[in-house]
Amino acid sequence: MHDIEPYYRWRGKYISAQDERSPFYGRTYSEFTFSNKVYNYFIHPQWDEFGSDTLYLKVIYADYDEAFAIIELIGEWNDAMYNDIMYLKREVVDRMSDQGIYKYIMVCENVLNFHGSDDCYYEEWYEDVVEEGGWICFVNTLPHVKEEMKDTQLHQFVNFGDAFNDINWRPHKPKLFFKAMDALVHGELQRYLPEEL
Repeated sequence: MHDIEPYYRWRGKYISAQDERSPFYGRTYSEFTFSNKVYNYFIHPQWDEFGSDTLYLKVIYADYDEAFAIIELIGEWNDAMYNDIMYLKREVVDRMSDQGIYKYIMVCENVLNFHGSDDCYYEEWYEDVVEEGGWICFVNTLPHVKEEMKDTQLHQFVNFGDAFNDINWRPHKPKLFFKAMDALVHGELQRYLPEEL
């Protein structure tokens, strides 16, 4: 796992540690010291910790004019034992929402497991963003992760599932990826990318 880096090809457009409005502004990273772990495996030091012992993330793009963020995740999302959603909501989402972010694309292809609990924080997150015309989507969830999220009833608050899986987002610029996800949320994907995502 130590060689799985957060997506870096957009770093010429955005770096969260250099964004004064980011929760991770001013963070410094080592390329050589590995300290964070998932399942006793070290993960790449570029991932950001936010309070969870098992889940890490990287804000790989944020656009305050269009009010969206693309966040990549890695690890085990465990609400049942560690209340990871509370940390995500309080330490990351609330702070980004305070800066005007209301549309969240969460790239979940490296979320290896999901253990749900109650849906209170998801409902709060949903209510916060919908009030501002926003939305939340989880992209590329693994099949067993998708099923556990569905069993936890997250589909009431979050867009995820088959329509949001197998998305080949990396070749695209972040704004095009966002426009495609916005169109997908609103059932209008073909208007933007006829056969690319």
